[in-house]
Amino acid sequence: MKTQRFLVKSCLALLVSGAVLVSAHTFAQGPTKANTLSIGGPFEFTSQEPSQQGYLFTRMQVAETLVDVAPDGRLLPGLAESWEVDTSGLIWQFKVRDGVVFHDGQSLDASAVLNSIEQALKKHGPLSQVPIASLSALSDQTLQITLEQPYNLLPAVLAHYSTMIISPKAYNSEGHVDQLLATGPYQIDTVQPPHKVVVKRFDGYWGQVASIEYAEYLTGHRGESRSLQARSGQADITLTLDPASMNSLNRERHLTLHSDLIPRSILIKLNSGHPFLDHIDARQALSLALDRTGIANAILRVPGSEANQLVPSSLAAWHRQDLPPAARDLQRAKALLTELGWQAGADGVLVREGERFSLKLITYADRPELTTVATAIQAQLAELGVEVKVEVTNSSAIPSGHQDGSLEMALIARNYGFIADPLGVMIADFGQLGGGDWGAMNWQNPEVVELITSLKVEQDTDAYLQKSQRVAEVLAQELPLIPVTFYTQQTAVNTRVKHFRFDPFERNYYVNEMELSK
Repeated sequence: MKTQRFLVKSCLALLVSGAVLVSAHTFAQGPTKANTLSIGGPFEFTSQEPSQQGYLFTRMQVAETLVDVAPDGRLLPGLAESWEVDTSGLIWQFKVRDGVVFHDGQSLDASAVLNSIEQALKKHGPLSQVPIASLSALSDQTLQITLEQPYNLLPAVLAHYSTMIISPKAYNSEGHVDQLLATGPYQIDTVQPPHKVVVKRFDGYWGQVASIEYAEYLTGHRGESRSLQARSGQADITLTLDPASMNSLNRERHLTLHSDLIPRSILIKLNSGHPFLDHIDARQALSLALDRTGIANAILRVPGSEANQLVPSSLAAWHRQDLPPAARDLQRAKALLTELGWQAGADGVLVREGERFSLKLITYADRPELTTVATAIQAQLAELGVEVKVEVTNSSAIPSGHQDGSLEMALIARNYGFIADPLGVMIADFGQLGGGDWGAMNWQNPEVVELITSLKVEQDTDAYLQKSQRVAEVLAQELPLIPVTFYTQQTAVNTRVKHFRFDPFERNYYVNEMELSK
């Protein structure tokens, strides 16, 4: 009997010890295929700085902003559960949500919010354009922002990723962020610039606690790489896919494909100060020579996405419903250039006063369809007699070329939902004579500058609409940028992902709402 009791006790001890070892191993195993959602996207990252790569960390739900944005563009409570402005339009008060803690355990209060906003003001971002007179914490949960003049965009700017609210402990002595400690449903696990970041569930989250334990973002710089990520199962959600790959991916039984319209447009940015492009008729001719229907159908494979203006219809205040559809008219385009003195040369390229109508068009590979669209534009403008030399480079070459004056043309994908109210982008692109890095270049229109300036303080809804519609009309007529197509985000989702949904403003991947099938 003693021997039996000893054997039983020994077996129980082994079982308990084994259970402890298994439990410890399970706890320590970290990210695995079974407990991790993998997201593949095009953008590399270099730091955890909100002003630089904050967009990645809001999408991965590490950090949050005072104001949130609904899929239809409405502003919603975020870390501020409410806000109000006085009748002068100068004094804004934000009630900070109670019961929120940072990933380091510190409670969110108005003082911490104040610190984040003060840090954001020192760095690049739309907050620097806000005419802030003073900031103050009126109580533990009330922040007051006093303006020098009314600025309607303030709540929309506070929804921008560069204004994310992070713990005071996240900043080093120089005001830089070494470790991002914020309030989202996920917290930083590992960061491996420029290609990988892993986040883990934060069980102390104030809202919907995530079901998925880990999530990772994997950079696939080339469209082919991202397509392979989706096909192989390396990525569960693969974003910004090349339209040409969608047919082959559609045959994969483990994938579901999504095409979602977003407030982004494919445009040709022009140097309106270039002697070939400084006349409105020259820009009109280039626009008339484009076969947008062919690009939409054959390249992007999104029929009906042809753009007749800069801003898509989802942003109604800045979209003119009364403009005619964009249509190709090569004959009219040639006539306009003839009137400007251009004549066909021996090789078919137009010549004026001994100069060939030859321009360089730069674009970038982060958006995989841009290079293919650029090639199509090159062929279509060749029929007009305009020689286009396409160069694929880094996206940073576009603002750089704008600043040093070397840019001639660039094919870009401009996000008009970068700030929830498109006025923020309009200020950057057209709010000053000469334009902005991603907007007009050497284009002078005092009326547009005056209208945009007045819209910053316009509090009458009807007057706001009238002015924004006039800006849209002028931009469509004078073409400082030539619209090509409205943008569709192509996404592949593995069938093991449940409850996927897409944010058209590209602020949030909603990982905490998803589940992984067992």
